[in-house]
Amino acid sequence: MMTDTHNTAPTRFVSIAGDRYAYRRWGKTDSLLPPILLLQHFRGGMDHWDPLLTDGLAEGREVILFNGRGVASSSGTPRTRIEDMADDAAAFVRALGLQQIDLLGFSLGGFQALDLTWRHPQLVRKLMLLGTGPRGGDPEMETRVLTTAVNDVPTLEDFQYLFFGRSPAAQQAAREFWQRRHQRVDQDPPSSPQVAIAQIEANLHYLPRVVEDDPFAYLRTIHQPTFILNGVHDVMVPTINSFYMARNMPNAQLFIYPDAGHGAQFQCPERFLYHAVRFLAE
Repeated sequence: MMTDTHNTAPTRFVSIAGDRYAYRRWGKTDSLLPPILLLQHFRGGMDHWDPLLTDGLAEGREVILFNGRGVASSSGTPRTRIEDMADDAAAFVRALGLQQIDLLGFSLGGFQALDLTWRHPQLVRKLMLLGTGPRGGDPEMETRVLTTAVNDVPTLEDFQYLFFGRSPAAQQAAREFWQRRHQRVDQDPPSSPQVAIAQIEANLHYLPRVVEDDPFAYLRTIHQPTFILNGVHDVMVPTINSFYMARNMPNAQLFIYPDAGHGAQFQCPERFLYHAVRFLAE
């Protein structure tokens, strides 16, 4: 049964190696499916998710939102390497006593989700990668991203540019998303400037190829069923990276949404839920 929602689930904490990790957990507790853990974008916390999506997923299983070390309401020094963020998330899963999860990562959270699955394959049943890319992928983001994504207090206009398509319908979808994600009364605090600095450094570590002559060989070792989504024009993580992952991961399927950008799941939430729920239940 399901009682709490995105907007009412209490913020909880679990202590690992002296740091307190913030999380929220709710949904259908008697589901046969494992909980799904969501890993968020650059500087993002638990209230940067869309309640329409999280509550939609929670109708069929438990949903867990999580802030990594030093992010938003979690304590500790922010990590500067993706693999360390992934290991922290794996330690968090184990601290909750979970044997296996489904895993969804968006943008920087997708980098972490991919590394977590690669480094801790026994923990992950199914993998969802949204608006993200592999190690050694195409890094050519639009120049404006570099001056927009780092704004101290991101505005609706920032999110419209970074995450959504350019049509009037896409921009309206951005405004609707913006309203939904601010519905919760006790919002997660914003991440500190130190988080931004650390995560930028982590991105830079993630750019080099793993092996120069076959950069995506490691992807072929990830056999979990994988759902890959992007918009047709992602200004932050070029859409071609989704194709690189789909071509090299043995059990991946690829979705490209039209008139959408980096946050295709936020622009087309009903379509995403339709596809995601069926993928997770296959």
